[in-house]
Amino acid sequence: MSQRPQDRFETLAIHAGQEPDPRNGAIMTPVYFTSTYKQDAPAVPRAGYEYSRTSNPTRTALQDNVAALEGGAFGLCFSSGLAATNALLDRLVPGDHVVAGDDLYGGTYRIFRRVFERYGIRFSFVDTTDPAAVAAAIEPATRYVYIETPSNPLLRVSDIAALAKVAHAKDKLLVVDNTFATPFLQQPLALGADLVLHSLTKYLGGHSDVVGGALIGNDAKLRDELAFFQNAVGGTPGPMDAFLVLRGTKTLHLRMERHCSNAMELARWLESRKEVARVIYPGLPSHRQHALAARQMRAFGGMLSFELAAGLEAANKLASSTRLFTLAESLGGVESLIEIPASMTHASIPAPTRRSLGLADGLVRISVGVEHVDDLRADLEAAFAQAR
Repeated sequence: MSQRPQDRFETLAIHAGQEPDPRNGAIMTPVYFTSTYKQDAPAVPRAGYEYSRTSNPTRTALQDNVAALEGGAFGLCFSSGLAATNALLDRLVPGDHVVAGDDLYGGTYRIFRRVFERYGIRFSFVDTTDPAAVAAAIEPATRYVYIETPSNPLLRVSDIAALAKVAHAKDKLLVVDNTFATPFLQQPLALGADLVLHSLTKYLGGHSDVVGGALIGNDAKLRDELAFFQNAVGGTPGPMDAFLVLRGTKTLHLRMERHCSNAMELARWLESRKEVARVIYPGLPSHRQHALAARQMRAFGGMLSFELAAGLEAANKLASSTRLFTLAESLGGVESLIEIPASMTHASIPAPTRRSLGLADGLVRISVGVEHVDDLRADLEAAFAQAR
């Protein structure tokens, strides 16, 4: 579906990239379970499809959909968020350099340090909430400035527009992992970013039943380079994965409204609890970048972190005592999850590095789902009682 100026996000979520099947009028995008396609002549594929690693009609619909949601000219989808990150790094050669945020998802840190550093790619980790620190870290060999905002798990908010100016002044690309915010809350391309990365596993899929990733941008040359690695390396999603994410994006706006309202209410409540030493949520005035988040985002998201005054043992007990909050990795599904990042999603980051950044061993991260907020609060209340 071509995007018209009057199409709002909610309309694009349901219709972008998707038309009723012209053969039979089916409303839902078909799942094309095929590995290969009939060609009209040698090297003359019909409708542009020849092999499903290269392209698949269900994946095309998803790519067009996520591109529209982010306001991009292209979208490329992958088998996971890390497969998307891999394609991004595949463009680099030995000696190239990346300036990255110092508060990153553990899997991103791992692929940077333990995979691509071995091939001569260099990484500098800085506080991306400070544009001057980012500018100072950029070298002639820098290819990307790579940020998460809000970051995982400390929910730091970086000024996308300011960092785009810093990167572009030195002819570098700004890449924004927009997984926590989603395109419903924040659109980095409109703020000057060059590429947006998503783990589709999270909010865009939204139901904890699919793993995927995406890169979205506007530059045609960059799109062709990334598409080459998408095909050559082969980290592409299957058609059923693409279909499941398409199903998820249709309700993204509805789910995000509930995620955000539930998270805000729980953050305020947690801040009032004597057991809690600090709450980290961009929607709270106590958050260091609250004003920036209010300016840059539509709302503040469904993720929050907090520390207990009693430390690690109490945090572990709390996370093991909830009934509705499931102790599990990942985030962004309709159900609420709880985890201890230091021993779970961020265990690949060395403990001294984690602690120096303020990621305490007993930090608790929760992905607030769309259940009734009173039930979620009661669940945490009962867990607090058990953790004493």
